[in-house]
Amino acid sequence: MKRHLFAFTASDQVYFANFDPVKRRGDVILMNFRNHVDKSAVEGGKWAAFIVVAALALALPLQSQQSAIGDSAEAPASVSQPANAPRRQAQQVQLGPTVVHKRIQQPSERSPIHRTTVVLDAGPPAAPSSIAGNPDPQQTGSAQNGQTPTTTKDHTLTGNFLHRLAQFYSQDWAGANPAGPFVTKRGLPPPLDSPPFPFSDWGYGGAPDIGAPDGNTYPLMSALKLDNSRTKVYGWVAGSFNFSTSAKNNFPLSYDIFPNKIGLNQAVVYIERLPDTVQNTHFDWGYHVTGFFGTDYRFTTAKGYFSQQLLQSNKQYGFDPVLEYFDLYFPVKDGLNIRIGRFLSVPGIEAQLAPNNYNMTHSLLYTIDPFTDTGAIASLKLNKQWMVQFGVSGGHDVALWTDDAKASGIFCMNYSTASNRDNFYGCANGINDGKYAYNNLQHYDFTWYHKFNSKWHMATEAWYMYEREVPNVAGNVANPIKPELGANGAFCAAGQLRCTAPEYAIVNYINREVTSKFMFGFRSDLLNDKKGQRTGIVGKYTENTFYLTKYIGTTVMFRPELRFDHSWDREGYNNGTARNQLFFGMDVIYKF
Repeated sequence: MKRHLFAFTASDQVYFANFDPVKRRGDVILMNFRNHVDKSAVEGGKWAAFIVVAALALALPLQSQQSAIGDSAEAPASVSQPANAPRRQAQQVQLGPTVVHKRIQQPSERSPIHRTTVVLDAGPPAAPSSIAGNPDPQQTGSAQNGQTPTTTKDHTLTGNFLHRLAQFYSQDWAGANPAGPFVTKRGLPPPLDSPPFPFSDWGYGGAPDIGAPDGNTYPLMSALKLDNSRTKVYGWVAGSFNFSTSAKNNFPLSYDIFPNKIGLNQAVVYIERLPDTVQNTHFDWGYHVTGFFGTDYRFTTAKGYFSQQLLQSNKQYGFDPVLEYFDLYFPVKDGLNIRIGRFLSVPGIEAQLAPNNYNMTHSLLYTIDPFTDTGAIASLKLNKQWMVQFGVSGGHDVALWTDDAKASGIFCMNYSTASNRDNFYGCANGINDGKYAYNNLQHYDFTWYHKFNSKWHMATEAWYMYEREVPNVAGNVANPIKPELGANGAFCAAGQLRCTAPEYAIVNYINREVTSKFMFGFRSDLLNDKKGQRTGIVGKYTENTFYLTKYIGTTVMFRPELRFDHSWDREGYNNGTARNQLFFGMDVIYKF
């Protein structure tokens, strides 16, 4: 989860209150910060191994390309066009069952995912279907009507596994991968190009992109000659560096909380099978499993899912099985999908998986709202423009078997104009009695996307959240109640043992496409943590960020950014010692 990151560290124990009633601020220290300085040999070895593997992977295409030429000992495997954007299909389409000409993009959704058609499932592959939330897959001109796209002999992959993998990257980086075929998409035409944007359709969570085809192919699946399998295995590695005026920590900036460092943010593997939602005549099913390792795990951890790594051991690097769910698709109205398991919190512009975002760091709004829910959610497309969602979970960022779990409702509505130039998405998420528990936020969220023209678009999100009966940690009450480990208390009025802790936030993105491989944008963000329950320090925060994204082919992304943060009421940065923070950083995402 995203907000249990902060506590007070003394010796090897973690505390949650060290408040100065005169300055009205807490000396907040990031959980895990000590481990950042005092890394074990094991963690250091993991990082060294990552550097070696990444270097080999980058060098492999150059080293083995020549040896692969002419090596036809093994049957060639066709390579489909990679697509690189985690949201939906974006290409030329027309209303109605639309014909989408796949360029190179990835599907998108709040949940990361995409697929390849592997023959792990018996029987012929179904017609391509797309799932929202797929971060970085290679969009391939994937089988239309279950047929493998044809390629010329100049674009076939030959030789052994390493040769085929090297050829895929060489062709991708040279822009030589063949374009995919035309595939049918039900619904409105995608408004954006992906790449350079992380998605091509306006996003919603809790379901695949109903009606969109799965046209993605991936380097690993192509090298394994499993492009036509319904089950796909793919992922990415994301590392970063940053320079910051803060010396202790960068929070509430996220995810790169450790200042002036190089780090492995995410190494992610997806295994998934997407339901075929292009057809609307019969039942289909899918599933998704994620393996996630890196420093970013502290922002995805949910209580009960290996959470002792953070809450008890305070590790710098950790593992989180972020997503595990089944999708059940029914031919009801324009399509009904029921997702059961652990899934991403449904509303919002940003996503937890790196390739699904416009830029490297996250907004203040995103940093402290819910991350994952465990339960079931139904997404019903009433027609091309309207969709409703309703579900129940055990609350935010908790497993159903923990003491903090409680039945919580989810209700959302999504509407797009007929031109699809505007999209509106509102959600009431995790609604219950609102009493203090582990991240038991009552979350009301609204998102608006608008396309100005073929090059410019914007995305705006606002939310209001609160918890009731939060323990007072302001140091102004006798016999204070100790907060739950990993769930901050609030700075209540004098004499109150507990109080309601509200907060609100708004963020706006303005983005411009320059070429199919390059975009830039600007983000402005406001957070008002009225009782300090989410950040540890009461007050208003703003950030302004300028960012770029540059692709090499569709498999490598460079995302530099320059960001300025300011806390308006108190010293909110660098462990409560500074009001301002200037940050420059860049991450590199390498997809496989």
